Amino acid sequence: MKEIKKEIDSLKDDIENIELQTLLSGKLDKNNAIMTIHPGAGGVESQDWAQMLMRMYIRWAERSGYKAEIVDIQPGEEGGIKGATVTFSGDYAYGYLNSEAGVHRLVRISPFDAAKRRHTSFASVILCPELEEDAYVEIREDDIKMDTFRASGAGGQHVNKTSSAVRLTHIPSGIIVSCQNERSQHKNKAFAMKILKARLYDMEMKAKEKTMEDIVGDKKDIAWGNQIRSYILQPYQMVKDHRTGLEVGDVASVLDGNIGRFLREFLKIRIKRS
Repeated sequence: MKEIKKEIDSLKDDIENIELQTLLSGKLDKNNAIMTIHPGAGGVESQDWAQMLMRMYIRWAERSGYKAEIVDIQPGEEGGIKGATVTFSGDYAYGYLNSEAGVHRLVRISPFDAAKRRHTSFASVILCPELEEDAYVEIREDDIKMDTFRASGAGGQHVNKTSSAVRLTHIPSGIIVSCQNERSQHKNKAFAMKILKARLYDMEMKAKEKTMEDIVGDKKDIAWGNQIRSYILQPYQMVKDHRTGLEVGDVASVLDGNIGRFLREFLKIRIKRS
């Protein structure tokens, strides 16, 4: 009976996913996704939280059949990350993950505090779709500042002693993107340019929709009051999405990549409002 129930539950999930895909009708929902994660203020606390979020999304990708690749990562001095960019490849990757854009809040007993006090940490997630090669986004050479540096990914297989990593700064918008997962500086620059075009395209679309305030991380503080979801480990355990009202008690499972319910609930709400 347990096996039958498991198969029925699995079939229900498959049917629900198919139904949701029919609702993902946005122009770019089928595209791959580019995710950038930034820690908020608070040093190693927030940097550790940013790394936990990155792991959560990579685990979600592994569980859901998507390919996740870290194209840039900046490790913190004591732990965690100062920032990371991850690409997710597969059908509807952007349509699903777009709901994760925003500020995420963690409440826990700090593993870095000798007094074992409760801390609140914040990190922001920015999402944009990966564009087709022929997508037209104008970027003037004079508007770009390029810096090169040595790859810094901890244990990364492509880390070497040459300055092959590339950082591009788009001067008019202030957007900064980096890529360091290739040995070739030329390839890293090409991919960084691809990420920059995607960010600029996303910004332009949001501007046309008059929702520039929704570009989390660029215009909003990574702090209290702006969070889309809270992950509470102390004094009780709960993950709550502040947009849909969905609450889940198994925080460990969510942090291990089981975020499907949150993605589906947000999509349902978005469809109802559209």
